[in-house]
Amino acid sequence: MTEKNERTFAELLDYLFREVHPKGRGPYTYSEVSQGIRDTSGVTISASAIQQLRTGTNTNPKMQTIRALAGFFGVNPGYFFDEAEAERQRAEIQLVAAMRDQDVRRVALRANGLSTSSLHMLNTVIDQARRLEGMPEEPDESALLDDE
Repeated sequence: MTEKNERTFAELLDYLFREVHPKGRGPYTYSEVSQGIRDTSGVTISASAIQQLRTGTNTNPKMQTIRALAGFFGVNPGYFFDEAEAERQRAEIQLVAAMRDQDVRRVALRANGLSTSSLHMLNTVIDQARRLEGMPEEPDESALLDDE
């Protein structure tokens, strides 16, 4: 990965560790990832090897390792190779994280099935609420993708 905006394998993997985990708990441990990969795919990757990939000590993972890590975290292996694919999948991860929030999920579920005009009205109300709270009307989508 040579372009300025492209992230390293370690940065991409670190993002998955920080953002993809069960609700109500912190990130998976290296041992949990190692065991999960072994249980679901039969591939054996040691916890220390996963740590080396996440910290950038090892920068040249085997394709089998990439596929196994992608499968464990629920992303396409292309996430690690294509910045556009990585951004698309980060957006999906952020959406899933937002939907974990009970209040956000309630709003989304209650809006399902409303007419187009009702959805426009609902968006207007949300824009006004965001303004009242000092937030921009439209969230900066790139901010949703930032890992810092």
